[in-house]
Amino acid sequence: MKTCIVLSDTHGNTKALGDLDGIFSENDYIIHLGDTSSDGSVIRKRYPAKTTLLNGNCDLYSKFGEDECVICVEGVKIFACHGHNYSVKTTLARLAARAKELGCDIALYGHTHEAREDLIDGVTLLNPGSLSRFGEKSYLYLVVNGDKFTYKHVGIN
Repeated sequence: MKTCIVLSDTHGNTKALGDLDGIFSENDYIIHLGDTSSDGSVIRKRYPAKTTLLNGNCDLYSKFGEDECVICVEGVKIFACHGHNYSVKTTLARLAARAKELGCDIALYGHTHEAREDLIDGVTLLNPGSLSRFGEKSYLYLVVNGDKFTYKHVGIN
C-alpha cells in the first residue's frame, strides 16, 4: 500500500505548505500540480525522492517541474498535469482521452481551484482543489493498494 498527497495552485502560499510538512513526511508520494511549481520546489528540497512537480500556466518563467507525466504507483498508472493545456475549465473530455491513450487509471489535474472527482470513459479524474491564500483550501489524499485506489479531498483552514 502506498499513500500520496496531491496539491495544486498554491500561488505562493508557502505557509500552507509548511503547515502540511508532517503530512508530507508520512506519505510515499507528494505531487504538486503546478501554479506555482517554485512553491513545490521547497517541498522537493526537503523530500527529493518522493516529490513530483508539474508546471502550470502561472509557471511560465520559473519552471521547476515537467508539463505532464505518468506515475506508476503499485498497479495503478496516474497521468498528472496542471490541466490548462487540456481546457479543463470548459471540458474534461480531452484530459480523459489523453489519460486513456496513455493507459492510465487516474488523471490528476488542477487549474480550476475546485476540488472535484469525475469518471469519464473508465478514467477517474481528480482535482485536489487549491491551497492558494484565497478561497477554500484543500488537497487530495490518495491511497493505492495493488491495482485498487481510494481517495479523499481534505479541506484545511
